[in-house]
Amino acid sequence: MERIQIAENLSFSRIIHGLWRLEDWKYSSKETLELIEYCLNEGITTFDHADIYGSYLCEERFGEALSLKPSLRDKIELVTKCGIVLPSKQRPQHTSHYYNTSYEHILLSAHNSLKALKTDYIDLLLIHRPDPFMNPEEVAEAFSTLHREGKVRHFGVSNFKNHQFRMLESYLDFPLVTNQLELSPSNLENFLDGTLNLCQEKRIPPMAWSPLGGGSIFTEQDEKSLRLHATLKKVGEELGIAEIDKVIYSWLLAHPARIMPIVGSGKKERIHNAVDALNYSISTEQWFEILQSSMGHEVP
Repeated sequence: MERIQIAENLSFSRIIHGLWRLEDWKYSSKETLELIEYCLNEGITTFDHADIYGSYLCEERFGEALSLKPSLRDKIELVTKCGIVLPSKQRPQHTSHYYNTSYEHILLSAHNSLKALKTDYIDLLLIHRPDPFMNPEEVAEAFSTLHREGKVRHFGVSNFKNHQFRMLESYLDFPLVTNQLELSPSNLENFLDGTLNLCQEKRIPPMAWSPLGGGSIFTEQDEKSLRLHATLKKVGEELGIAEIDKVIYSWLLAHPARIMPIVGSGKKERIHNAVDALNYSISTEQWFEILQSSMGHEVP
């Protein structure tokens, strides 16, 4: 498995496994452990979480599985996110949905994640969403405290636009190491508005959530989805790929920004398809054919 250098002392597997649906899969701790070990055998060592996933339960489920074989902690990288507040039986003090990036909330969220994941440190902590009420001085103080205490190794953001990224980073004594973005053939926003360009400018590899577009290409019957499906199938035939999801992953992996797709599936065949996509190379012409199919018109 190709590895991507995130920071001087941290690298990620090119394909990342996402656990946002772990609670929905209803796996036992043993089954979750088997899934973790399957990922490791496929070369995937990086696992993506957020405190809110599964109504604040997914980190705990993962931690319970990891506790069955604690030696695996040294073989994996853990990513998690904070900053969104949701009402939940697991958080009775939460009465509404809002963002909270205060010093106290970031520290509390990180400590809760450490406890749930049954680990002494988090490799990468992200602010989950841009907060219009953010006090960047408090975020910087929280990051510095967690780093100084050895509880978080590195920091980044998720869904931040260029001005939001630059604003927060200007308050930090160290660089943000990634921006987790929605990137897929069906959602081109971050390809076209300069967000991905900033990652390249900063030399930070982005993580891609919902790389398959939430499945719309496979299930929706609107004109765009049907057009994309046909184009992806055509390109797949040219490459000798039968599975459309492999073509999509190949399209993302071909981009020079060094995109790291997050595979949010508990099905082994889906995980394998993402890994196998590393074995195929899409040409520039094929890449633009998929882009233009999504746009519905040729580039200028």
